[in-house]
Amino acid sequence: MNSGHDELIFLPLGGLGEIGMNAALYGFGPKRARKWIMIDLGVSFAGPEIPGVDLIVPDLAFIEKIRKDLLGLIVTHAHEDHIGAIADLWPRLKCPVYATKFAAGLLEIKRLNEPGAPDIPFHIVEQGATLDLAPFSIEFIPVAHSVPESNALAIRTAAGTILHTGDWKIDPNPVVGLPTDEARLRAIGEEGVLALISDSTNIMREGESPSEADVAKNLRDLVRAATGRVIVTTFASNVARLRSVAEAAVAAGRSVVVVGRAMDRVIAVARECGYLDGLPPFLSVYSYRDIPREKVVILATGSQGEPRAALARIAQDDHPEVHLSPKDLVIFSSRTIPGNEKGVGEIINGLVTQGVEVLTDRTHLVHVSGHPRRAEVKRLYEWIKPQIAIPAHGEALHLHEHAKFAVDQGVPFVLKARNGDMVCLSPGDPAIIEQVQHGKMLKDGNVLISIKDESLLARKRLAEAGVVSIGISINTKGDLAGDPDVVFAGLPQKTRDGKPMDEVIDEIIFKTLDNLPKGRRRDADALSESVEKAVRNSLRHVWGKRPTVHVLVMVV
Repeated sequence: MNSGHDELIFLPLGGLGEIGMNAALYGFGPKRARKWIMIDLGVSFAGPEIPGVDLIVPDLAFIEKIRKDLLGLIVTHAHEDHIGAIADLWPRLKCPVYATKFAAGLLEIKRLNEPGAPDIPFHIVEQGATLDLAPFSIEFIPVAHSVPESNALAIRTAAGTILHTGDWKIDPNPVVGLPTDEARLRAIGEEGVLALISDSTNIMREGESPSEADVAKNLRDLVRAATGRVIVTTFASNVARLRSVAEAAVAAGRSVVVVGRAMDRVIAVARECGYLDGLPPFLSVYSYRDIPREKVVILATGSQGEPRAALARIAQDDHPEVHLSPKDLVIFSSRTIPGNEKGVGEIINGLVTQGVEVLTDRTHLVHVSGHPRRAEVKRLYEWIKPQIAIPAHGEALHLHEHAKFAVDQGVPFVLKARNGDMVCLSPGDPAIIEQVQHGKMLKDGNVLISIKDESLLARKRLAEAGVVSIGISINTKGDLAGDPDVVFAGLPQKTRDGKPMDEVIDEIIFKTLDNLPKGRRRDADALSESVEKAVRNSLRHVWGKRPTVHVLVMVV
């Protein structure tokens, strides 16, 4: 192979221009014989604008076409926006998957709870180890984050070294797991780093993120001072926070009850990995009624306002086991992800209505971010001294601000890339050389569909104006063989004038039939089309909306 023709490529398929759905490709070699590795494969979460869909995954059409050249999928850490799409998309790749024990454990326990999920062969990699996937060598460098065993990746090639940070922060005491390995990052910087691909989430926040240890101290004080029940809700994957809550409970002479399947799964893996050693066993929800209110701390899912999570049901006082009383305390040891404010607000209002005291990070240090603020990012640039900087993990504003920040740090080349941009890092000056197919796929139940699928538009129409289904039987002469059968949903029962809506629809049908020539009445397709248009247009007149109308004509 002529190394002069080798190119080192960075190609994001998710995570640049959005927070979530992280998926990045690195390629090396000549254009027609390039080898690839993929870093992370995550989800983002759909909002109400996509009815019936919960999860969004990246479109992998580009790499699927050349999957024989994909050497492996490497996981930086175990958050859903980095691993959540693996079970659904791995069958399209069939490549080896490399992850730490904790991340692999969460993926496996999730698979066991999802019937039909693929059996993925995981290769366990220790933090600090180096993985050889020629022409790549990938070193796993411990970094602090809000989930154990998070890693930055030093990706070495003949053309130079890339540091892909994943999610990280600088925290000398992360409570669980290893702190960010400053010494190793400095050493890699001294070796020489061609490109830094780095987290932009908190780039607009000055200073440094507080330590997880500070939150642990505050939780201990709050639990000790409480007189009634205490519920703490947080991200289920934040094992450090789960441990801090448990230690606070022990210090106050309380037992920990876990409410929520997502937490049960994480706790099982965390115990297997030793992150909850030295703590008494957590109790199941069925123990709740047997514990005096001043002797219990509940760990509950639902910090993001999820309507089916434990805390939402508790807030509405319809949980089968857990009920609260006035003066009980609920601590949101989390931040509200943008877009979830309404759901979280409804839960808080439900709790306050019950007389429960609610504490959030707006007034107390009960949560810290797992992402670096500007002072931490500045230190990373000082350690790494990259020739190229490409901001990642952020929306357009985050990436723009990070790019300006990198320029201020004296980085020679700063490139703003987006999903689908193929960036040539070497040889020559870095540049976007191509746009590849990219985008979003939606997980609709157990099926992956295109974001342009016609079913989504139909659902929006149904949500806005409902549906009318009409069955008509005619004989060969075009006469009715019985009364039309009408069923509708999503329409008001009466018009503005108080007339029953079913009577309105019946009148439209009969009027349309009376006015149709015999020839069109004998033609099932023509009759169906005429009734459909007439009903839809007439309902728009009496209601102001045009519902979806289905007409089935049977000739008997």
